[in-house]
Formats: sequence, structure tokens, C-alpha cells
Amino acid sequence: MSCFDGIEIHGAHGYLLDQFMKDHVNDRTDKCGGFLENRCRSPLEVVEAIVDEIGADKVGIRLSPFADYAEGGDSNPEALGLYMVESLNKYGLVYCHMVEPRMKTVGEKCESPHSLLPMRKAFRGTFIVAGGYDREDGNNAVAENRADLVAYGRVFLANPDLPKRFSLNAALNKYNRETFYIPDPVLGYTDYPFLEDTE
Repeated sequence: MSCFDGIEIHGAHGYLLDQFMKDHVNDRTDKCGGFLENRCRSPLEVVEAIVDEIGADKVGIRLSPFADYAEGGDSNPEALGLYMVESLNKYGLVYCHMVEPRMKTVGEKCESPHSLLPMRKAFRGTFIVAGGYDREDGNNAVAENRADLVAYGRVFLANPDLPKRFSLNAALNKYNRETFYIPDPVLGYTDYPFLEDTE
């Protein structure tokens, strides 16, 4: 058995647990469909089972209530997000990692009147935000108490020394989306230059 410090339950981006939660794709008529509470039943049962097995101090979850991946949107994403974080509070998860409303689909950053702030205020653990952040946006999110932490994905992939670059306010490598999710173990994953290599 491998050792690990913890896991993040993937309840976002159109994957299975997200499909249960979203009313645009969940057309079930049993106890896992219909009302919001029913649609969230299976994801919360997964959380409970994992917490019971390894402890809440090793479990986080990623959610994207506002996203519309694979046509998997929801008619009331704010109510969905709030219901989930309020329900998650009873499990004492180490964190909740939420995707910004401005990230509706892959790589498409758009203006949104919605905010994660109500979910941030309702969740009693560490709150992580993600979705199109740059250095300044991330610093502002933490300074303004909109998040405890900011997650960087694509920009971190292209900048293996991202914390150093941020601390120096240095230029960033541009990521190449065409190399994401390809089977090559090097191309697009370990071939981006470090800051020292670009000077």
C-alpha cells in the first residue's frame, strides 16, 4: 500500500459526483435525484465513507457549482454551493477547494455576477479558490479574505518555480494547452524552463 498525506475528492468539472449534484444532467427520480438535498446525497455519502476510513484531517474536496462542463450546469449554482459547504461542515474536512464562477468551461474565463464569497463565509474550514488567478488576483483574494489559499494549475505547470517567480514578480512562461493530457511523460510537463534557465 502506498503512503499518502491525504486525498482530494473530485466533485467538480462534470465528473461523476458533479453529475449527481447538477440538475441539468441529473434526471433521476429516485432518492438521488430531484430536490437539491437528494442530488447531493451520493457525493456526501462518498465524503462520509472516506472520512470514516482515513479521517477528516486527510480529506479535502474540489467543487465547481458554477461550471458547465459537458452541459452539466445547475439552475441555481449558488444554492448548490451553499448547501454543499454547509453540509460539509459537519464532517470537518481539512479544506474545500472551489472553482470561481468566472470559469464556466475549460480555459474560458468570463465575467460573472456570482461570487464564491457566500460559500467562503459559510465553510468553517480552509477555503481554497481556483480559476484563472494571476499573482495580483491571488494576493488580493487572500488579502480581502475571499480565500485562505489560492490554487494555480496551468500557470504552475508552465512555471515549476512559480512561488519564486511570484516573489520576484518575474515574467512567467506561457503554457501550451495543446500539450495538456497527452501521453508523452516529458512534453508539456517537465520541459518548461526554470527562471535561471531563461536569464
